[in-house]
Amino acid sequence: MARTRRSADTRQLLVEAGAAGFLTNGYHGTGIKQILDEVGVPKGSFYNYFDSKESFGRAIIEHHSLCVQRNLTEAFGDEADPVRGLRAFFSRLMDDFVVAEFTGGCLIANLGGELEGSALLRESLSGAWGAWRDRIAEQLVLGQRLGMIRSDIDGTELADLLLESWEGAVIRMKIDRTLAPLRKCLDRLLDDYFRP
Repeated sequence: MARTRRSADTRQLLVEAGAAGFLTNGYHGTGIKQILDEVGVPKGSFYNYFDSKESFGRAIIEHHSLCVQRNLTEAFGDEADPVRGLRAFFSRLMDDFVVAEFTGGCLIANLGGELEGSALLRESLSGAWGAWRDRIAEQLVLGQRLGMIRSDIDGTELADLLLESWEGAVIRMKIDRTLAPLRKCLDRLLDDYFRP
């Protein structure tokens, strides 16, 4: 029984180290040996946990997606005001960007730009994006019901617009080393375009 637990713990450590590596160096710039050395796992043991680097990438994307879902749940909590809940979520992301000194960005977007050649990873990224978008859409639909968000445009379409705009603002943030593009994105959409 203890061996299974250690195995699960090791797998999780590999995924977490891989996520950090992918965010910093990208999928192609992160070597398996580098991750194994960081976690202290012998090179031959990698295949005890993953079939390939591609399946490792899928596990990292799934882990990242679960983290995003957990952060969305925490930010939305019992917040009766869906716009305030959305702002809380994005504010946490901005805090993380400041701590990271405006580097890294969004793992989903970073990998999306790098992995268009892998059907498996593209599907994983699409699923992660969809899960993120759907939770944002739920908040926007709630805002529509409460009369806080315009209802002439579908909530899912508004969620796509918000996240697509956010990701573009993240690129600008990384270039200019400032949160200003992110704040402008939220202000223009949540406090202007999305209002009834």
